[in-house]
Amino acid sequence: MSIWRRISDFITSTAIDAFSSIIEAVRTAFEGDPETRRRVAFSIAKIALSAKMAKADGVVTQAEVNAFHEIFHVPPQYQDQVSRLYNLAKQDVAGYEAYATQLAGLCGTGKPNCKMLEDILDGLFHIAKADGALHDKELVFLGTVADIFQLDEEQFDRILARHVGLGQTDPYRVLGLSRDVSFEEARKQYRALVRENHPDVLIARGVPEEFIAIANQRIAAINAAWDRVEKDLKAYERV
Repeated sequence: MSIWRRISDFITSTAIDAFSSIIEAVRTAFEGDPETRRRVAFSIAKIALSAKMAKADGVVTQAEVNAFHEIFHVPPQYQDQVSRLYNLAKQDVAGYEAYATQLAGLCGTGKPNCKMLEDILDGLFHIAKADGALHDKELVFLGTVADIFQLDEEQFDRILARHVGLGQTDPYRVLGLSRDVSFEEARKQYRALVRENHPDVLIARGVPEEFIAIANQRIAAINAAWDRVEKDLKAYERV
């Protein structure tokens, strides 16, 4: 059964007038099925954060709604129920810290820099930039979520570099490299990033299959950055 069918059935059978207690309701409804509970809770909390991210600058644009659907490919028969959740969550920004905290609790490791939480923040950046600009309030929202997720400054900076290029994105920042890095060290880092961001690896660490569009975009950004860094470092070695 697809995750969207699970979510649709859950919403249909649960009285939901507000978003405030929905994660706890998920915990109760799927108590005997921890894997489904994790996937449903992840998706619902991500829907909530996505909607509140879109509301962060005061106006939810159609471009931001479209960006949400680029990440979450919801089958037509379940779109009404998912839209109901999204519309409840987008009424205001209030409470987004609670959903970020709930998502952090779903990571499972209990340690800083959980990769699953980096995946979630990546999706939020995708929505934030959808209207063509990253607004100050959106950046505050994203920074607060990153703090709750216990993502360090280097991780946040790497995600920011992938999504928001000041002129032209710095490929060294995208790959998390210093300017004095050797070619071998850079290649090792590049290969490690490709391995850890492969779609199969994301699924293994708890990211729903429906969220893998973000992984494909991330790999494309990593590959593009490496193309530029590789040429730069090889040219430097020839000097």
